Amino acid sequence: MSRVGLSGTAHYLPERWMTAAEVGAASGIPEHVVVEKFGLRGKHIAAEDEHVSDMAVAAGDRLLEEHGVDPASVGAVLYYGSTWKDYPVWQAAPWIAHRLGCSNAYAIEYDNVSMGTPVALRLARALLTAEPELRNVLVVAACRESYLLDYGNERSRFMFNFGDGAVAGLLEADVGRNLLLGSHAITDGSFSLQVKVPAGGSVEPASHETVDRGRHYLDVADPAQMKGGLDEVSLPNFVAAAEGALARSGATLAEVSYLCGIHMKRSMHEAIVAALGLPLERAAYLDDTGHMSGVDPLLALDRAVRGGKVADGDLVLLLAAGTGYTWAASTVRWGAASGDADQTTEEKRNG
Repeated sequence: MSRVGLSGTAHYLPERWMTAAEVGAASGIPEHVVVEKFGLRGKHIAAEDEHVSDMAVAAGDRLLEEHGVDPASVGAVLYYGSTWKDYPVWQAAPWIAHRLGCSNAYAIEYDNVSMGTPVALRLARALLTAEPELRNVLVVAACRESYLLDYGNERSRFMFNFGDGAVAGLLEADVGRNLLLGSHAITDGSFSLQVKVPAGGSVEPASHETVDRGRHYLDVADPAQMKGGLDEVSLPNFVAAAEGALARSGATLAEVSYLCGIHMKRSMHEAIVAALGLPLERAAYLDDTGHMSGVDPLLALDRAVRGGKVADGDLVLLLAAGTGYTWAASTVRWGAASGDADQTTEEKRNG
């Protein structure tokens, strides 16, 4: 089987930073609650004329430049960011590939929600494994969902941490570093209709009435029912997704060195970290960016690597969940690989 490595990462964050105090002023929630309970010191907000394609291009450009990659050598560009893009019923990937100069790449659109990173890595690895002529895949994601927030809607208050930003990653076949190992995901479709923008689709087409009624912002159908249901299954499913990915990697929770997850309220973050048996300092917490749809785990990894928090040999767990509802995980063995690095840890143990 071809070894697939994550040979480069980069990110982009808009210039404007909305503080916790500003979030509090807009929503009526006390600043200390935003900071302590929501776990949010602030978040980046895209400019009015800055869209997901623009931010994805910025992250992609940074990656290609920093790693000296010729855009023409990229075989595929996969967009996996927010489903709310520059235009409705439109693919961002071809436009992003064109602007990056990836003239020989074919474009793939995997527009998804918050579980995006682990699933995108899984898909890119599968593509590179199944198609020997494909040598690399550039994955890009962006989020501009801060513009979908109605701070006066209490039903959607758990989403007030949504911010804007972008990330990029380059996956390559037959490399000896940063090997992408196993992935796993769990879906519970009973939550599917809870979180959505109610109007603008075929069920409720856009009209003057839908605009006047504020039906084009993120909303929650039944917050109490959603919370009650998720409280029962979310933590076990996060752990199960992690354990599934690790089992497919021939590893265990005890071997995880660093966790890159999504931004969520502080208490849930700490519960997940404890359930995985990690010290808090070995888990990224994006309290200065908030949550950015599928962007978070790869952004957390990029920051951790740049900050020296991930060393050669570390097993990194990328963990996420997204409305729909899907919990997903992927693992990366960071650093240089040995000659038998394409084997799992379990295979090595067994000789």
